Amino acid sequence: MDETQNRVRTLVVGAGSAGTMAATEMASRPEQGYVVVGFLDDDPSKHGKTIAGAEVLGRIVDLPRVVEDHDVQEVVIAIPSASGHTIREVVRLCEDTDRSFKIVPGVWEIILGDVEISQIRGLELEDLLGRETVALDAEKMTEYLSGRTVLVTGAGGSIGSELVRLVAGFEPAKVLLMGRGENSVYEIDRELAIHHPDVAREPIIGSVTNRVSLDKLFAEHRPDIVFHAAAHKHVHLMEFFPEEAIMNNVMGTRLLIETAARYGVDRLVMLSTDKAVRPRGVMGASKRLAELVMLRQTAAGCPTKLIAVRFGNVLGSRGSVVPMFQQQVRLGGPVTVTHPDVTRYFMTIREAAMLVLEAGFAGRGGEIFVLDMGDPIRIAELAEHVIRLSGLEPGTDIAIEYCGLRPGEKLHEELWSSSEALARTQYDKILVLKSDAASPERTAAASDELERLAAGGDREGVMLRLRQLFEDMPAGDEDGEGSTGD
Repeated sequence: MDETQNRVRTLVVGAGSAGTMAATEMASRPEQGYVVVGFLDDDPSKHGKTIAGAEVLGRIVDLPRVVEDHDVQEVVIAIPSASGHTIREVVRLCEDTDRSFKIVPGVWEIILGDVEISQIRGLELEDLLGRETVALDAEKMTEYLSGRTVLVTGAGGSIGSELVRLVAGFEPAKVLLMGRGENSVYEIDRELAIHHPDVAREPIIGSVTNRVSLDKLFAEHRPDIVFHAAAHKHVHLMEFFPEEAIMNNVMGTRLLIETAARYGVDRLVMLSTDKAVRPRGVMGASKRLAELVMLRQTAAGCPTKLIAVRFGNVLGSRGSVVPMFQQQVRLGGPVTVTHPDVTRYFMTIREAAMLVLEAGFAGRGGEIFVLDMGDPIRIAELAEHVIRLSGLEPGTDIAIEYCGLRPGEKLHEELWSSSEALARTQYDKILVLKSDAASPERTAAASDELERLAAGGDREGVMLRLRQLFEDMPAGDEDGEGSTGD
């Protein structure tokens, strides 16, 4: 009797080092129940060759034919360096065959050790981004953060809490956890107590819009480095509360910078967004104004090094589209998408936080860094993947409905405008703006006026002034072009 008869007939996509290691592991561990029937790879020089006892049977596009011809029961995707587009195409081919499929670990896991069968796992949404793991330079980060007092505003949020986790790993003197939400600040404080008990920490409930409490915080704790992650970020909600967006995102940033300068902070790193580029909504406009506040303060000779980091959506962050889709699937659907063509840039929470740390280290003051987000992803395609990863079929088990476009959002986001020039940095995924057509001085008076209007609760006045400043913002009740909720 053929000893392979009862083993899962497996096709490995990718005949490189990861695929070879996976196939070798399967062959050496027959008790795990796999038998590799072949490989697929787009390198024509490998076609027909035998690797780890199995033949390279063709290109990736041949997957449906090979699955049928060789009675494949499971597909293992082993191309960890592939782009998100390639991974999503392989997944689409696998879904069309109705066979189960799994994926091997990423590049970093392979570098740390050989692939083991136990590491081969089901696909996760992060895999669809196809992004290589960022590896921080531990020596540089320790030099940057060790012995320093680090303040993180918005410390209980998705990015803020991840920044806290990363900073805690590089021997800071103290980490200050500032936020308005007491529960989220409490949770990250407790987490640090468990995983980094030797790191001094201070939970602080407060707002960057409160000049008195900011002054007290800085006078008492004297932070060396500030990561400014606190902001109102929800695009749709800020259309209804523009005065709150200006108060929190613009005035709060200005007050934080002024306080940091007064107390001798070395550097302040502000998180910005792709929605600040040719803003169509209030949230994006407020973050663009925050960038200009930073540039204006730098030009005025601010002694603190001021750095902004602009990036797109973060996969799985609080209030973002993926958790919403997952909740809708759990409730039986429908999954709601605003427009069939809407796209967004995505990266993982951890990658975004790591690159923010790197940009903060690289900055010398006055830069707007732009993170390389890769290719944009269609939100409708993302919704389909969320449904399938839940073991269901889009359109059959769970309906997808297009619910209409909402104000303040674009069909497609941009990471920089035509008036902005970019340059590479020493870091692969970090770019820097070389020029910015907007004059911080020209917008200074407008920013000051907006703060005054917002402080007085003049919602209509705020909207009117924003539309005068940003020509892409629609007038009146005109709808935006697209929406994801991110």
